[in-house]
Amino acid sequence: MKRLLFLLFLAAPAQADIHHAITTSTQLTVNAAATQAQRIGSSFSVSGSNIDTTDGTTASTVSAGTITSGVYSPGAIAATQDTPGAAFSFSQSYTQADAVPTSAPSVGAVGNFSNVTSTAAGVAGSLAGTITSAGVLTLTAGGAGTSAIGSMESALTIK
Repeated sequence: MKRLLFLLFLAAPAQADIHHAITTSTQLTVNAAATQAQRIGSSFSVSGSNIDTTDGTTASTVSAGTITSGVYSPGAIAATQDTPGAAFSFSQSYTQADAVPTSAPSVGAVGNFSNVTSTAAGVAGSLAGTITSAGVLTLTAGGAGTSAIGSMESALTIK
């Protein structure tokens, strides 16, 4: 009886749950041209004590100045002491704005702004990526402003 039971075990088929997956991908990117600009505005300040001001034509005034192409130009300010020989203070500061351009900037020829970043467009050139059915991954570099990413994953699960 024991021999018969042993023969039954030899004749029974082996069973297993096997799962195999292969995942492949390539990603090719060619960047577009981009320009980013940050324009600063004008600022003007005058302060003082024990002084009189004039814009050159009217006493005790500060000229509003003018604005041309988005840039403020303050009027000329002159200061005189109220009491000659007495203590006084006077300060004046001006930051000139970036002029507003008449047309949109183009890559490599951007406007006269305080903070500019300009990047040329990518050139695909020989940019390429392939994965064969045998799992051979081939990536070919392109020109400036390009990237190539390739990946292959093989998973084997046995339960």
